[in-house]
Amino acid sequence: MAAAAALAAADPQPTVPQAAGAGGPTARRDFYWLRSFLAGGIAGCCAKTTVAPLDRVKVLLQAHNHHYKHLGVFSTLRAVPQKEGYLGLYKGNGAMMIRIFPYGAIQFMAFEHYKTFITTKLGVSGHVHRLMAGSMAGMTAVICTYPLDMVRVRLAFQVKGEHTYTGIIHAFKTIYAKEGGFLGFYRGLMPTILGMAPYAGVSFFTFGTLKSVGLSYAPTLLGRPSSDNPNVLVLKTHINLLCGGIAGAIAQTISYPFDVTRRRMQLGTVLPEFEKCLTMRETMKYVYGQHGIRKGLYRGLSLNYIRCIPSQAVAFTTYELMKQFFHLN
Repeated sequence: MAAAAALAAADPQPTVPQAAGAGGPTARRDFYWLRSFLAGGIAGCCAKTTVAPLDRVKVLLQAHNHHYKHLGVFSTLRAVPQKEGYLGLYKGNGAMMIRIFPYGAIQFMAFEHYKTFITTKLGVSGHVHRLMAGSMAGMTAVICTYPLDMVRVRLAFQVKGEHTYTGIIHAFKTIYAKEGGFLGFYRGLMPTILGMAPYAGVSFFTFGTLKSVGLSYAPTLLGRPSSDNPNVLVLKTHINLLCGGIAGAIAQTISYPFDVTRRRMQLGTVLPEFEKCLTMRETMKYVYGQHGIRKGLYRGLSLNYIRCIPSQAVAFTTYELMKQFFHLN
């Protein structure tokens, strides 16, 4: 998410290369959204697969899985392969791969649509319109792909030998049959939406501010000419990653209690304290009462910080390679 926010916050306008020979610019423009969709999807999948073991551990720690609740981040990373094999670190990653493609496509297309609407219809511009468009796009993508995230979390929470679901399809069928039909897939949506707004807003604002300040005060040290427009300065790749990491870390710190609440609500009947966590307020109250702030509402936050740098490095690098491969520059 932080990588997506950083990419969108840069607010690039795609250019259509003037190709020589047959087809010309029209050929480059053909299927632009499909090629953009594939580039973002592949980058997202590579990034998520890279940090999948950390994602699995985060889910186990956030919901206090009884096999690992007494362990820390690194102890759990060692304990999961011992109990479930090394593939256990990637449990639920298949559902994540299915989710990340449409999530990325919807987010970036919705961002451009909302940005245009806010500028032309509401007359809002500057940093504010990017903050508003980013928050709305993030919420739109979350709502559209939430059932896939629900299934992914359920699969990631399972421990070898105690499987409730045999796979993605079985999880969908079971949740639909036993947890209220279609609405069962949207448990925990409210804290997700409430967490998304400040997360996206702070991410966009922090990244945009760091970028503008850096290029204003140290353009030679931190910036370079854009490859598609030499008259425009952009941040160097490693500075871009650093700014995105800082933005993501600050945003995650602010919105993290909502993420913990969402995970517990998503797990639903899988948890023994299910009846005490039916609503967002009840869930937050229960987690705070039982585990406090540091070991409850912020449990696993250090893991999010550890995930940030490698995830963004892979996302940005892969996305730039895919842009060249699909002729998107």
